[in-house]
Amino acid sequence: MSNGNSSQRGDREVGPSDPIRFYWRPGCPFCMTLEYSLNRMNIPFTRHNIWEDPADAAYVRSVANGNETVPTVSIGSAALVNPSGREVARVIAEELPNLTFDAPAERGRLRNVLRRN
Repeated sequence: MSNGNSSQRGDREVGPSDPIRFYWRPGCPFCMTLEYSLNRMNIPFTRHNIWEDPADAAYVRSVANGNETVPTVSIGSAALVNPSGREVARVIAEELPNLTFDAPAERGRLRNVLRRN
């Protein structure tokens, strides 16, 4: 991980063309919380460390009113600044209806999360 960008979900790799991009920085407790939530729902994403890549930091500023607010998640054409796991799951269903990934460990977990919104 020399550039801070890695395709991962838990300990498994996902494709480089992953449409879900997770922008973070080291030491951010909100980033850790959201990453944990996404991993629990088995949602694949690509991590982008804004402190290691100026282009990633510029993207976050472009969608966060000039601020480097993390976590920021990009899903298809949508950008979410400091979202909850539920918000991410809802936008995935809207933006990427054909996205397939492994079923969550708890049967129906993602469906239950989406149903609450």
